[in-house]
Amino acid sequence: ELGCETITFGMPHRGRLNVLANVMRKPMEEIFEEFMTGPVASDDDTGDVLGSGDVKYHLGMSIDRPTTCGKMVHLSLVANPSHLETVNPVVLGKTRAKQHYIADDMRRRAMSCLMHGDAAFAGQGVVYETLELSDIKGYTTGGTIHIIVNNQIGFTTDPRFARSSPYCTDVAKAISVPIFHVNADDLEAVCWVCATAAEYRQTFGKDVIVDIVGYRRHGHNEVDEPSFTQPLMYNHIRKTKPVLEKFQQYALESDLLTSEQMDAVEKDCDRIFEAAFEEARKPEKYKSSKKAWLESSWSGFKSRFQHSEAQRTGAKIEALNE
Repeated sequence: ELGCETITFGMPHRGRLNVLANVMRKPMEEIFEEFMTGPVASDDDTGDVLGSGDVKYHLGMSIDRPTTCGKMVHLSLVANPSHLETVNPVVLGKTRAKQHYIADDMRRRAMSCLMHGDAAFAGQGVVYETLELSDIKGYTTGGTIHIIVNNQIGFTTDPRFARSSPYCTDVAKAISVPIFHVNADDLEAVCWVCATAAEYRQTFGKDVIVDIVGYRRHGHNEVDEPSFTQPLMYNHIRKTKPVLEKFQQYALESDLLTSEQMDAVEKDCDRIFEAAFEEARKPEKYKSSKKAWLESSWSGFKSRFQHSEAQRTGAKIEALNE
């Protein structure tokens, strides 16, 4: 409704599979198959390499999605390596290039959205470097929406041992942009703040920060037991109802949904997951699509296996003798 036609995303690993499946609509059959056998190495028709054997939560995706107002918007999630914030200038550069080629001089038709962890946003220098370039004429993209998934811990490090400022977002005060802090357990508040951030960006063409303050229920990864390093915090977390249960209780008390309706949604989700998993296990393997590797965005470019015609690059002997 505000005129945006394409959004380029960059994000870390945590929650990436969720974003791939639910926002980017990557087929879950493909996600399951990649975990079981690894991503497809090449295109059977052309022999072109589609990607690497990188871990599944480093991968990207591209898709056109309809919106509630009936318009289509192009979504592109950029792949990134283990360095959490390296993707930031890549996303902004890609957004700036799109704005150039579609003659988006007002920088409202193409925008960028970056997701961060709280520790990485405060601790990695590329974040500040990217923020400082945000309003320079030669680099601006007309504002980036920064969404911080703030779980109040960096691997095993408490905030008081990780930074000198009270908030992980304080680095953004250097460029005088609005910063919204919102409770991750209040889903309606999160939606309202994110919508407000989008309107601000489209209206004023400046960066905006959304700090979603929550917690990490499990460890940093599959082998981390967080109660060893944060026993008091995780004692509280174990006693805290998950956000889904809190919303279900709210939906019942406000007559938003009935328990039968919620049970039906949950069963439908389980059915979809199981069907996708069984599909991925079939002998005829699920084939990765080119759009999963952003192939469509680079049509016309030669692959590393295609060679350009040899060009004469020599100079005349007389010119060299001079």
